[in-house]
Amino acid sequence: MTSAEHARLMRANQANWDARTPVHVTSRFYGLDEDLDPERWFAAFEWEDLGELSGRDVLHLQCHLGTETLALARRGARAVGLDFSAESVTAARDLAAKSGLDVTYAQANVYDAVAALEGRRFDVVYTGKGALCYLPDLDRWADVVARLLRPGGRLYVVEFHPLLNALGPKPGPGEGPELLLRHDYLGGSGPVHRDATYTYTDGPAVEGATDSYEWMHGIGEVVNALTDAGMGVRRLRESDELPWPRWPRMVRTDSGWWRLPEPRIPLLYGLLAVR
Repeated sequence: MTSAEHARLMRANQANWDARTPVHVTSRFYGLDEDLDPERWFAAFEWEDLGELSGRDVLHLQCHLGTETLALARRGARAVGLDFSAESVTAARDLAAKSGLDVTYAQANVYDAVAALEGRRFDVVYTGKGALCYLPDLDRWADVVARLLRPGGRLYVVEFHPLLNALGPKPGPGEGPELLLRHDYLGGSGPVHRDATYTYTDGPAVEGATDSYEWMHGIGEVVNALTDAGMGVRRLRESDELPWPRWPRMVRTDSGWWRLPEPRIPLLYGLLAVR
């Protein structure tokens, strides 16, 4: 696909996330009207890999409602969140104000982050849990990340494993509960078009823009994009847990997250890279 076609599909995604946001804000899934615990979205290994954040400049790319951004700020970071959805950024600012945390938010496409943040550099860039699948070009993304980091700065990606994405969000019509490969594990075949009339949260149907496009990215593609941008991979973890029960037969673990009783397969990965 051409860059113009990529831009058109990303604009469709932006409109869809603007339309999703009101549903997400009032959902039980996010629970924003309850006692907010933003750290529930983090695995213990994330904090171990991120290390000390107090006094550090931390950028959360593709932050959506900014729940994880708040957790970074609670850990003492000078936190900045960036998202392409104006509705999401507005909701994130409201949530930060209610939480009493000093977080800065910017609205921009991730590919335009350097200009949108006026060349500011960061000690840590954090991203993930459903972010990279909305980016058609990982080489361009990795170049942006490298330009956002100070020398010695760290990127931390915590993403849904490409195996999880290949399994698809739910069984198709007439299918049973078996785990079946429904999409490519590897990228290169173009975007997957989804009907996002209903999102991954509870709540009513999305009103308006319901077209959504996702791109598959294997772990090798992520690693190669980062190393080609001059970054060194320091750690790669694979985890069999998710922060919510994607399938009904998942069981809760001592961490409060969820895993399949069998088979034991990777559902999430954490990747630490250094500029």
